[in-house]
Amino acid sequence: MGTTRCLTRLPLINSRVYIIARNMSIDIGGMRIKYKDKNDTFLEKQLVSKEPFGQFKAWFEEACTRKEILEPNAMCLATATKDGFPSARFVLLKGYGKEGFKFFTNYGSRKAKEMNENPNVAATFYWEILNRSVRIEGQVEKISDEESTIYFHTRPVPSQIAACASYQSTPIESRDILCEREGVLEKEYLIPGKEVPKPSYWGGYIIRPIAVEFWQGQRDRLHDRIKFRKVKADEVPDGKLLHEGDDGWVYERLSP
Repeated sequence: MGTTRCLTRLPLINSRVYIIARNMSIDIGGMRIKYKDKNDTFLEKQLVSKEPFGQFKAWFEEACTRKEILEPNAMCLATATKDGFPSARFVLLKGYGKEGFKFFTNYGSRKAKEMNENPNVAATFYWEILNRSVRIEGQVEKISDEESTIYFHTRPVPSQIAACASYQSTPIESRDILCEREGVLEKEYLIPGKEVPKPSYWGGYIIRPIAVEFWQGQRDRLHDRIKFRKVKADEVPDGKLLHEGDDGWVYERLSP
């Protein structure tokens, strides 16, 4: 007698039906959305800057105008151990400019420990409604304690207290422990005129990029990819494959 297999029909996007059998993986290969039309491409002549920071500013500010994008400054930060084992999580960008991209976190967290032993990181923004993504690769370093303290005190007081109450990434018995710590701190610092001291284990980082890629999705899947990177010592831009940018940057179009 043959083995009976349990089949389930799940309607998914584009009215396609997928057959799922027990002990089989779920097929979502047909899930796709329409990107931009061929007449809405991202060409080199449309660059607003010949270095990545000005181009990022233009795209980021456009993302900030779209109410559908709740947190345009959310970026997926990827770190790795000294042995190259990766991990990724979302953090919030809190500043950017020609010096790099800034964010803040707990110095005892997993990401902080990995950045301490391996400063090579990557970060990705994805603004779905715009069909755009920005990828950043570079090295990370801590910003000054003074700058971290200034930013810390711009945060809402409950957020300051939460940073003091949590020893990020460490195991904890229950949420009640966090709430107890928070309650103690609230009694001490939720007093008019009293300042919450920045914990010594909390502060900021800056990613100093060596490469920044701008991606725009296209309906025919011939997506646009323009990558800025630092020029190598032996490279000479030819104006065809490699274009000369500003401030020591070059840019090139990558195949999708």
